[in-house]
Amino acid sequence: MTIVAGVDFGTLSVRVTLVDSRSGPIGTASASYPLHRRREDPNFATQSHAEQMNALAAATRDALRSTGVDGANVAAIALDTTGSSVIPVGEALEPLDEYYLWCDHRAFAEAEEITAKAHALGFEGIDWCGGVYSSEWGFSKLLHWLRYNPEKRQHFVTALEHCDMVAATLSGITAVSEVKRSVCAMGHKWMWNPKWGGLPPEDFLVAVDPLFAGVRAKIGGEFLTSDHLAGHLSAKWADALGLRAGIPIPVGAFDAHWDAIGSNIREGDAVNVVGTSTCIIAMAQAAQLVPGVCGVVPGSVHPGYTGIEAGLSATGDIFEAIARRAGVTVSALSEGLEAYKAGQTGLLRLSWDNGDRTVLVNPELGGVTLGWNLVHTAQDELFAAIEGTAFHTRIILERMAEHGVRIDRVINAGGIPQKSEVLNQVYANVLNKPVLVPAGIPTSLGSGIFALLAAGAYKTIEEAQAAVCLPLRTVEPEAKAAAVYERLYGLYRDVYFALGLRDAAPVALGRVLPELRKIAAEVRKSD
Repeated sequence: MTIVAGVDFGTLSVRVTLVDSRSGPIGTASASYPLHRRREDPNFATQSHAEQMNALAAATRDALRSTGVDGANVAAIALDTTGSSVIPVGEALEPLDEYYLWCDHRAFAEAEEITAKAHALGFEGIDWCGGVYSSEWGFSKLLHWLRYNPEKRQHFVTALEHCDMVAATLSGITAVSEVKRSVCAMGHKWMWNPKWGGLPPEDFLVAVDPLFAGVRAKIGGEFLTSDHLAGHLSAKWADALGLRAGIPIPVGAFDAHWDAIGSNIREGDAVNVVGTSTCIIAMAQAAQLVPGVCGVVPGSVHPGYTGIEAGLSATGDIFEAIARRAGVTVSALSEGLEAYKAGQTGLLRLSWDNGDRTVLVNPELGGVTLGWNLVHTAQDELFAAIEGTAFHTRIILERMAEHGVRIDRVINAGGIPQKSEVLNQVYANVLNKPVLVPAGIPTSLGSGIFALLAAGAYKTIEEAQAAVCLPLRTVEPEAKAAAVYERLYGLYRDVYFALGLRDAAPVALGRVLPELRKIAAEVRKSD
């Protein structure tokens, strides 16, 4: 029997799960930290490294206390984080600022410049991240920081992804040359790929902006998949966490990628990690480029496969915003949603409240709801938003399938599918295929699996998954609802591309509102 700690840093809290190599998860604890936003700038979103590390210590000690596990018996610790969440650091890897969190979209102009220059110069890397660079990714965030913090530039030593910063901190690493960087993070968000020698070439970066001069050399260290070690737990942080010094820490990754591992992903699966946003993760032995998809990166999910990532910039955040505007909680607003029928609201809602991550890759879009009348309620909008996120997910899965990504099964992971059977059923109906749901929350279980590998408890990911992953239950599509959604999806798809692309070909949208009314009337009449 081997016990390890799996850590998941989310947008608002960190979760620590203790995992037994034989029986799986044995206990979990979490601790929150603030997300810093500015009302005057909705693109602003930062977090403090110190506050996150304090939360990690509190959650780890709480997990040990609640399970009765002696910290000296924990054999390894592994961690995943949000991304691209970027922190600029100075000497000894001390933070020069807070993390530019994944949902910080201030760098939208920088992202457009990187995209334009990559296409103008024919840099291959842009094709491997879907053809459009995003404000949610590393180089755009770093360029924004360099431009708007001139007084701090002289102190800049390097920039680190969240997962690499935490691993370095826990290991007591203070030199860039000793940093182990995640292939998952750098491949999906920094255009890193061995195909063109790693990071984008210096001349390309400088062509984007001379402020990038010398930056490529500063993004140093080794670039490794998560079957390698980032370091070993330092005495300082062993004391803070209540664990034993010297235990191994594997190279980290992004939360969604390891949530997919914790959800027992196989080749042919698409895992929807549904939380504040949605990350859609797949993997394949061989994969081709997929236009509009966030990244196709060898070794990013599973070291032996090519990882494919896509997603929605907001999902749970949209549900929360609807409830907040109504002055209630999502839980309260959700009461009674199970009685709603497909299309009954007459509303069609696009999930662009925080921009579009895939396939348009456009942070400048905003939420759109079509079909309002004077008696619609906030609950109607919530149901339409669930339908809208399902339609958006179908857009993405169809794009992936069109470009050779095999999708045999769909797994709804993350926190929201555990709380909303309505969401799971709507997704099954919209996709018109069974949706599998883990029998419990898999968050941080993927970290536990990589910790078990680092501790030597298992030799392969598949062996560890077979031992500790939660069983999957099946939500079957309902034929009547699926037929209604097939009609609605055609409308959604037309509106999605007509409004989402600046240079969209003309589309006759005059039929949309009458058709929404017609469908809603037919659904109500059939009850």
